[in-house]
Amino acid sequence: MDYIITTERLTKKYKNFTSVNNLSLHVRRGSIYGFLGPNGAGKSTTMKMLLGLTAPTRGSFTVDGKQFPRDRLAILRETGSFIEAPSFYPNLTGRENLEVIRRILGLRKNTVEDALELVGLSEFGDRLAKKYSLGMKQRLGLAGALLGRPPILILDEPTNGLDPSGIHEIRGLVKSLPDLYDCTVLISSHMLSEIELMAEDIGILNHGRLLFEGSLDDLRQSARQAGMSDGNLEEVFLSLVERDNAARKQRAKL
Repeated sequence: MDYIITTERLTKKYKNFTSVNNLSLHVRRGSIYGFLGPNGAGKSTTMKMLLGLTAPTRGSFTVDGKQFPRDRLAILRETGSFIEAPSFYPNLTGRENLEVIRRILGLRKNTVEDALELVGLSEFGDRLAKKYSLGMKQRLGLAGALLGRPPILILDEPTNGLDPSGIHEIRGLVKSLPDLYDCTVLISSHMLSEIELMAEDIGILNHGRLLFEGSLDDLRQSARQAGMSDGNLEEVFLSLVERDNAARKQRAKL
């Protein structure tokens, strides 16, 4: 199997709290990988480690054959990211905001227009960012991640705060990206119905530990074998998390 992102027992501790615990992920090249978990499960922390924004306490990871921390800058050059709410210079236009990022990354000038076109903002590129709607700001954040068409995209809650129309737009865009320019997408979201419509593989995290990793079909089969509901991704997700939480409480009593 050709994996573009792998982690090996990746762990992040903050004093007495373990945010990510012995995490071993396997993200297939050219896939959309849905990274799921309740609030505080460790998804954002994992993504920040992959981007070098926070250092692992222990464990290791590779991105496209490059090892962290030795190849940190090479990893960053290959990875576009959207972490939490994107921030912009409000008194610059969308195009000017992307130009700032382009210069920092040392990319070609035409990458700005290419990114605006990819996210459907070409006609709004000269509008001030402070006058963008929330959906347009989310798309501008994605445009920043897409500058230069990086082979790997790490997207943390890209539909957060959007109305149904905006969610539909972002879902369609993300789903099209691997075929559009042969990239791999690692995406987290609380919108499980949206992940079900776009992701091929799923990783479910709870209290920093990986409960499941595999295809949607594998997940449903695993749920059936465990006597859980397999009607849709949300039902399976909730069943897995509730069962894990119950087991944790039971162990704590012993």
